[in-house]
Amino acid sequence: MRKTLKLLCQKMVMMCSIVVLIALMTACAVDAPQRPNVLFILVDDLGYHDLSFTGSEYYETPHIDRLASTSHVFTQGYAASRVCSPSRASIMTGCFTATHGITEWIGAKSGTEWHEQRPYTRAYPSDYESQLDTARYTLAEAMRDQGYHTFFAGKWHLGGEGSAPEDHGFDINIGGYHSGSPKGGYFAPFINPAIKEDVAPGTNLSAYLARATADFIKEKRESPFFAMLSFYAVHGPIQTNREKWEKYKNKALMQGVAEEGFGMEKRLPIRLYQDNPVYAGLVEHMDGAVGIVLETLDSLGLMDNTVIVFTSDNGGVASGDAYSTSNAPLRGGKGYQWEGGVREPYFIKMPGQQELITIDYPVSGVDFYPTLMEAVNAPMIDEEVDGISLLPLMAGDTLPERPLYWHYPHYSNQGGDPAAMVRLGDYKLIHYWETDAAQLYHLGNDPQEVVDLSDSLPEKTRELDELLLGWLSARDAKYPELVEGFDLGLEKADAIKKETVLKPKLEKRRKNMLRDDYQPNEDWWESEVTRD
Repeated sequence: MRKTLKLLCQKMVMMCSIVVLIALMTACAVDAPQRPNVLFILVDDLGYHDLSFTGSEYYETPHIDRLASTSHVFTQGYAASRVCSPSRASIMTGCFTATHGITEWIGAKSGTEWHEQRPYTRAYPSDYESQLDTARYTLAEAMRDQGYHTFFAGKWHLGGEGSAPEDHGFDINIGGYHSGSPKGGYFAPFINPAIKEDVAPGTNLSAYLARATADFIKEKRESPFFAMLSFYAVHGPIQTNREKWEKYKNKALMQGVAEEGFGMEKRLPIRLYQDNPVYAGLVEHMDGAVGIVLETLDSLGLMDNTVIVFTSDNGGVASGDAYSTSNAPLRGGKGYQWEGGVREPYFIKMPGQQELITIDYPVSGVDFYPTLMEAVNAPMIDEEVDGISLLPLMAGDTLPERPLYWHYPHYSNQGGDPAAMVRLGDYKLIHYWETDAAQLYHLGNDPQEVVDLSDSLPEKTRELDELLLGWLSARDAKYPELVEGFDLGLEKADAIKKETVLKPKLEKRRKNMLRDDYQPNEDWWESEVTRD
């Protein structure tokens, strides 16, 4: 009997202990904050000055401005490349382009194939990796392995079958495949094999992707998620609806339209002013889509536990493609070795952040991966990552000066030269592969890259050139091959043709967009069906 009572007492004590333990665990679970969610917003071809927050007096971006006003704003934020695929690969891997090998937008011609179409260039551009290597451990895979639900919507352009978002760590993919532009345009019906549902005619693509992202967030709000909203906007073909076109047409006329809207870079005309009403409307569509997702986070009470990143993959398109925007006062744009080709809006909002904090330290797209890993308290597994965590800067500490690298052994569709670059401190060196010559600029004194200091500062030029070339050599970088016996007259004749024939056509098209009777392709007026 005593033995029975003793066993009974022991069981009761054990049960009480279990109850107390469960209560303590529950209390701890209530007190311990859930790991932060991550929302990564990536805009395609958005220039540094394409937001009202960053200085545009023409484009209107109230939702992104609101996000920036409560974020860490990196005033010297860079894309890792001047074109899309390499930059996107760097975001996913944390590596500079010479490390992961995707140095050109996937699908571009290289070698003699390039020269067959453009016999007026001095070199054959090098080949490059044509898809993101599945052996690389991506940001999405790292998030998924930490227990995060992963979601991708929009432009991928890092490979097709076998190298799609689903092959690199994303549980869900809506709209991401090998294409770098929105086939069929920005209004449904979309020509996109990764969008499988029926979409109402006239639906705006940016709004559709944003609503899909918002739906994912609503579904996974009780557990940590990593959502990447990767807009096709504001890549060409640029399109808007009649209402927004008319709004920005009137705004351009009110602000005053210059008689000449284009200057000349080395190879192509370049837009000098932000006065394109169609592009302005496309920017506003994208901004409204960002608002859809931000409002979802607000309504669900998730702002206090979500890290939000906002950036672009390269500079605004001032030359080539749709000649959409101007990056002034920065020089150049997408595809160029100048600051306009790589300087980007670069915002990181930490959970619950309510104030604007500006940081002047130069940062790159390679830094997002390690920064987000530390933000979710996860270890960095890939030892080849070139980027660094920016959390110390956001905590008010300092980081040592370090070099940023770019390698682009190609000719861009926008007129840029094959070149590699390094920035260290305020100095930026550009090494041109056609001539093996280098230019040196002091960005603190000369952000517009007007004064080449290579002759007046030969030691600094040699120091940075050796640093850059040594770094590239250590990564077995690929280089262009000069065309034997090339006739420089071909290059000169092509430039003259672009100035005398193409530039007048662009001026005519620019002014036509500002006429009251302007008629675009009739299909995109269908946006009036939904007016997103």
